Amino acid sequence: MTCNLTYSQTFPIVGEINSLFNCECLLCLFFCTVCLDGTLPGYHLHRGYGFGANSWLIQLEGGGWCNSVRSCIYRKTTRRGSSKYMEKVIPFTGILSNKAEENPDFFNWNRIKLRYCDGASFTGDSQDEASKLYYRGQRIWSAAMEHFMSLGMKSANQDVSGGRTLRSLYGGVVSTQQLQKDLPSSCTNHLDPTSCFFPQNLIANIQTPMFLLNAAYDAWQVQASLAPPTADPHGDWDDCKKNHAECNATQINFFQDFRNQMLNAVKGFSTSKRNGLFLNSCFAHCQTERQDTWFADDSPVVDQKTIAQSVGDWYFDRMSVKAIDCPYPCDSSCHNLVFK
Repeated sequence: MTCNLTYSQTFPIVGEINSLFNCECLLCLFFCTVCLDGTLPGYHLHRGYGFGANSWLIQLEGGGWCNSVRSCIYRKTTRRGSSKYMEKVIPFTGILSNKAEENPDFFNWNRIKLRYCDGASFTGDSQDEASKLYYRGQRIWSAAMEHFMSLGMKSANQDVSGGRTLRSLYGGVVSTQQLQKDLPSSCTNHLDPTSCFFPQNLIANIQTPMFLLNAAYDAWQVQASLAPPTADPHGDWDDCKKNHAECNATQINFFQDFRNQMLNAVKGFSTSKRNGLFLNSCFAHCQTERQDTWFADDSPVVDQKTIAQSVGDWYFDRMSVKAIDCPYPCDSSCHNLVFK
């Protein structure tokens, strides 16, 4: 199925958002909920039905960050910073699918994909007038939740919101968008703001039950964090980053150390009975969005269960889910990403 982009009703609809925030021109955008370039944010919605009519699932679109004025200016010329460039119709697959055979537990819920256009993971509340950049991620989040409540989410009986080169990147995001004031004081009272943008320093203070899904060898992190060009000037990792089958023993050991560090980081999180996790030993990324990795005949499994089954078992309290895969190369069910 496909879903249309909505950006012209209350939260995202042009006329009503202008009246809602008393915003009629770019000079008023300081008060408004907007993307990096000042355009209105948007979302895709497919209504639930039957026993799922009062249940809601929100997928927050991913897409990295901008960590400098220059990178944010570039970003506002893409769908990651402007609704002008967003696809008007997108397929709903994986956890957003409306087919029971593809999405057994959530197929008939109200399913929303909230588009990402602020460059800082829905945080930030400032602007750069000189560069005409609007860092309004926090306002997008708040306005979106208020809008979805008005659409019926306030009556929901089920509700799911639903991923040292990185330090330099995150530091740029925090400073560019002035996120210091928006990060939780429970973290910033003992760590610097950049450290508090890292998820492992935030999850311990989250009270809402959470399900953590991640690939132990996340393909994006392999590319951007573990062996970026700045750390590999001679390109010794180029073949390995594109295809894990080309990695030598030393590189594989490096990945295993990365996996062990991640497992240590989530130890406290995993001890909570309310939390769940699914960590498979795959070179993958965004596994809930792709139908082949979410729920299909050959989807990745841990403990003989797919990601969709594991999320459903945890959410509906059918059983505790603490699925941690054995190290690479033991898992033959992975859909590993290979880049050309």
